[in-house]
Amino acid sequence: MNRIILGVFAVGFCFAIVHALECYNCEIGIGALCLTTKKTCEAGQLCYSGVGTAIGDLVSIKMKGCLAEDKCNKTETVTLPGSNSSKVYTMTKTCCATDLCNAANRLPTVTVLPLTLATITTIVMAKILV
Repeated sequence: MNRIILGVFAVGFCFAIVHALECYNCEIGIGALCLTTKKTCEAGQLCYSGVGTAIGDLVSIKMKGCLAEDKCNKTETVTLPGSNSSKVYTMTKTCCATDLCNAANRLPTVTVLPLTLATITTIVMAKILV
């Protein structure tokens, strides 16, 4: 019975590692400057990179982070509250679905650590169960 419980735990652990998407996060960047941190997304979210303009299309802005999947690959125009025509900024948010894939000017990379942990856990559990 203990072996079955440990086996279920090991499989659940592997899925938990694989499904936690990590993304770069930048609240707002101006021009080429976008100070980033790493953030773990919630279920149903993807990484995104947003590129847009503000102040009458004169200033280039950027955003990065986690975004609900249904809001991906859309252009959003934000206006001042209570105003129909006072545009604050326009931004197109493009999503991707691998760890840290929203890095600037880099190809998406595959994170090796979750795969390594899943493999080691599977091997250890196989030794225990056999």
